[in-house]
Amino acid sequence: MHFQFNVASPATANASDTVTTHSAVVPPDMTDILRQILETQREQLQFMRTSAASHDASGRWRAFLDRWKDDFGGLPTACKRALPHLERAYMTLIADLAAHLEDQGDDGIGNDFALSEFLDRYGIRLNQLGTILSLVGPLAEIAGTTEPKKQQG
Repeated sequence: MHFQFNVASPATANASDTVTTHSAVVPPDMTDILRQILETQREQLQFMRTSAASHDASGRWRAFLDRWKDDFGGLPTACKRALPHLERAYMTLIADLAAHLEDQGDDGIGNDFALSEFLDRYGIRLNQLGTILSLVGPLAEIAGTTEPKKQQG
């Protein structure tokens, strides 16, 4: 099979209908469209910045601490010191949970009584420690970003 393609040369615009910008020929309505696109992109950028700021949890924690800095100024540093202990307790509990399930095998949570005992033993403590970590963690991170850096002598 043979195909033949005929390509016509592009139509040239009339010189009176165009605007010359940096040696490029742009139709007048095109500059309007480009201006509108630029304005829309600026609005989208502003929206994205606002959205990112509203989702910034550390920014909210910083604002919260700034309101109470006279009463609780040392709280971020205290949280930073406490965080490793809480993390260790949390991981120890998870390791105990995994070892318990491994020792019990399929009978570990296979019936209602075993499941209830398992949840009583691990569920509440694991949930509470997780909640505490989710509250102390951001405060500890703030301490890392607000502490003055030590100068090397």
